[in-house]
Amino acid sequence: MPILELRSVAKSYASGGARTDVLKDVSLSLGEGEFVAIVGFSGSGKTTLISLMAGLERPDSGDVLFRDEPVVEPGPERGVVFQNYSLMPWLSVTGNIRLAVDAVFGREESAQRARRVRKYVGMVGLSHAADRKPAELSGGMRQRVVVARALAMDPQVLLLDEPLSALDALTRAKLQDEIEEIWSQERKTVVLITNDVDEAILLADRIFPLSPGPGATFGPEFLVPFARPRDRTQMNTSPTFKKLRGAITQHLMDVGITRADSVVDRTALPNVTPITFDCGPPPAYRKAAVSPTEQRYVEFYEVSKVYPTPQGPLTVVDKFSLLMRKREFVTLIGHSGCGKSTVLSMAAGLDAISGGGIVLDNKEVTTAGPDRAVVFQAPSLLPWLTARENVALGVDRVFAHASKAERGDIIAYYLARVGLGQAIDKLACELSNGMKQRVGIARAFALSPKLLLLDEPFGMLDSLTRWQLQEVLMEVWSRTQVTAICVTHDVDEAILLADRVVMMTNGPNARIGGIMEVDIARPRSRRALLEHPQYYAYRQQLLSFLAEAERTSRGDVRARSAAA
Repeated sequence: MPILELRSVAKSYASGGARTDVLKDVSLSLGEGEFVAIVGFSGSGKTTLISLMAGLERPDSGDVLFRDEPVVEPGPERGVVFQNYSLMPWLSVTGNIRLAVDAVFGREESAQRARRVRKYVGMVGLSHAADRKPAELSGGMRQRVVVARALAMDPQVLLLDEPLSALDALTRAKLQDEIEEIWSQERKTVVLITNDVDEAILLADRIFPLSPGPGATFGPEFLVPFARPRDRTQMNTSPTFKKLRGAITQHLMDVGITRADSVVDRTALPNVTPITFDCGPPPAYRKAAVSPTEQRYVEFYEVSKVYPTPQGPLTVVDKFSLLMRKREFVTLIGHSGCGKSTVLSMAAGLDAISGGGIVLDNKEVTTAGPDRAVVFQAPSLLPWLTARENVALGVDRVFAHASKAERGDIIAYYLARVGLGQAIDKLACELSNGMKQRVGIARAFALSPKLLLLDEPFGMLDSLTRWQLQEVLMEVWSRTQVTAICVTHDVDEAILLADRVVMMTNGPNARIGGIMEVDIARPRSRRALLEHPQYYAYRQQLLSFLAEAERTSRGDVRARSAAA
């Protein structure tokens, strides 16, 4: 008998007289102790699905069954971990976990309940922080508390709704390993919702893609044949892994393209005079982009950044040296805290340089300026202005010598290039996160910068939106070929975008640990990248570097602790 089962489940929501079908004909059967991953994009109904399993929502039709009994309300036999932390800020780690233990095991002796709390605090590696409040914890530590709280209820099924998506790559990898270790100890039945294909393959026995809504349903089931424990670096060299990863990614891309095409088909173009794109960017843009320097267009010479602390000076970046050609695209990759964003901030003139110097087109960088455009992780738009007006803020200053019509052409050209031609007059507050980031990209390119700086521009977006915007970025870059630096923690993104990938060692005293040339012809697409013969070799080189950086960092921490 299945422990948890969905039979032809459908769920809709009504709003303003309109009804939206979120899920349609969803069926799933989970065996005792099985680990299942459900992958899909934002808006595909993943959280609704978890809420139905948890008893937080009721289906409109079909059945949700736990041990062959209908699920009608939440229960301690089904523990839930959501993406947000949902901790009581005034309680310690122990206090937050004790809340769950007291609610479920209130009839037990106090000492027995205390032992339960200590067991799960220790299981997620937080014994040393048991008395800390949530405000004193990192994001990864807070998510560990939430996992421990769910496990402390001793559920028979653990429901994980994208629990790691808000974390940096290193913390996410650590928690993935911890989740697998906990699963191997407890052998709970687990349902993991994720938009990360690698995470699903690393953790799950079976993977089910959920098609985009409305009316989302499951696609084909994918079996994961690898023995446990699984090593992400070793799997990267496995032909079976490559085939499985490619098949899942291809399916998600296909259903994503189908959804995008259906949206375009239903949308009417605005009644405006179109821009002629055949001649490339507008004349004012082409004129501003001219530079005599080619091979040493950007130079970082022994750039260092030191911050004062109560314990003394802290060197975050130590003698970072790099030469960039004009029109080159470089990505910076490394673990959180390795100084990637600090390097970018110094290049932008937003952060003072402690030592060394940065030269752009034969001019030293001393302050911020419109010759360097920055796209941050958050879009940073003025919500009361339209997309057009947000882009115009920079264009009107940089192209003050151009006519109003020319400035309008530049704005319209780049908003059209990022797919916002029909949303040009929408207020920023009316746009989705993905659309806001498109405005940010359009605004950066429209400034005709000598150097484009991208600080994890897609880090807050789901996989489909991220994939789409990577394609948008590459398409626009291919037309302008602006010199660019992109900070990322995503190995695949680093390879997809770059001519060279610069690998940063862990901080403090972070520096360049290696540079990898990416010899893949442009234009590139994610689909073609998966089939390129060198792709997994490049991927292996980056994964090996990151794994070694993490091992070295752990060794340094242990050495400092021993010395103390």
